[in-house]
Amino acid sequence: MKLYGYWRSSAAYRVRIALALKGVDYQSIPVHLVKNGGEQHQAAYQALNPAELVPTLVDEELTLNQSLAILEYLDARYPEPALLPADAAQAAQVRALALDIACDIHPLNNLRVLQYLTGPLGLSEQQKTEWIHHWLAMGFQALEQRLAETAGKFCIGDKVSLADLCLVPQVYNALRFQLDMSPYPVMMAIYQHCNQLDAFQQAAPEAQPDAQ
Repeated sequence: MKLYGYWRSSAAYRVRIALALKGVDYQSIPVHLVKNGGEQHQAAYQALNPAELVPTLVDEELTLNQSLAILEYLDARYPEPALLPADAAQAAQVRALALDIACDIHPLNNLRVLQYLTGPLGLSEQQKTEWIHHWLAMGFQALEQRLAETAGKFCIGDKVSLADLCLVPQVYNALRFQLDMSPYPVMMAIYQHCNQLDAFQQAAPEAQPDAQ
């Protein structure tokens, strides 16, 4: 099994956590999103993933993009520990929280969006930061309200789920962009609790061989 990713990619980070939780051996293949004009744009990688995004998972004959699809594939192939609750209602809640992050919050702060803001649109670094903070805060306000109703130690009760695998990388990015996290105590408590677990520590950006 091969995982093409970038050490600071939120989406690749999600997948690394799942692989670590499930104890799956895999080969990590770095795709540097900034150096060399962005290695994701090179022909060899574009042939693997026409969207020119990370991560991409290759498992024998299967080539799969989109981190949430990869996570559900890994959960089906390696059922323990499960990332989705057996209860249908709780599983739907987990998916909803994961999608809140992966579909509504993360894309607006994706590297290619930020590069477009400061490139063709000509925004300053300060304006870019204001953009990041605006969209993170808007998403986090709603997420914090939802988590106040569902959280225990983790996003849904006291068991790690798909939602936590999305939450932790997003909070990591918010801290990197220096967003004030004091309005989100539930979110920060979950983040801190997750990061006490070995799998989350192994998957952390700074623990990756391509971190720089």
